Amino acid sequence: MRTSTKILGLSAALLIPLAACTSTASAPSSSAPMTSSSPSMSSPSMTPSTSTSMMAEPFGPACASVPTSGSGSFEGMAKDPVATAASHNPALSTLVTAVEKAGLVDTLNNAQDITVFAPTNDAFAKLPKKDLEAVLNDKALLTKVLTNHVVAGRLSPEELAGKHETLAKTTITVTGSGEDFMVEKAKVVCGNVQTANATVYIIDSVLVPKM
Repeated sequence: MRTSTKILGLSAALLIPLAACTSTASAPSSSAPMTSSSPSMSSPSMTPSTSTSMMAEPFGPACASVPTSGSGSFEGMAKDPVATAASHNPALSTLVTAVEKAGLVDTLNNAQDITVFAPTNDAFAKLPKKDLEAVLNDKALLTKVLTNHVVAGRLSPEELAGKHETLAKTTITVTGSGEDFMVEKAKVVCGNVQTANATVYIIDSVLVPKM
């Protein structure tokens, strides 16, 4: 379980009221500009890391659908902070909408070195429509769910298995090894995706915390 000061700092930022959030109830295009009024944090370092995580290639069956060029490619996403990078991936458009509605775009983009477990559109579609709409329209609940997918520090595949404290102050358990991982009951379908400030593991189910 990670208990670093990064968790405390990021969690505090997430709990600051986000009254000026400009998101609307309609789902924006996955390529919509990523802006919000979330509390500003120090800008992430854009210097490429030499860690094993960043040198290793992304893995998983869903990686094959990622474009080979442009802002939505692995190379393109590595240049942008995590929320902006996600907006270039059509398979993450529901997640992008949720992040915008919660007012967490700036918080995630400005965070220093985090790991994000990113549910696909199909993952959100597994939730009952009524429940999904209720979450999307309850900002506090939505923030709790989204921060349950974020861990402080950039976890390499070698560091992934184990128990990790999330920014929602919950604990998630990752099992597996090599290129085969489960995050609770969600399968990693494309892992070790690098953005300017985060390592992303795309998963096939939403990690709904116990309330």
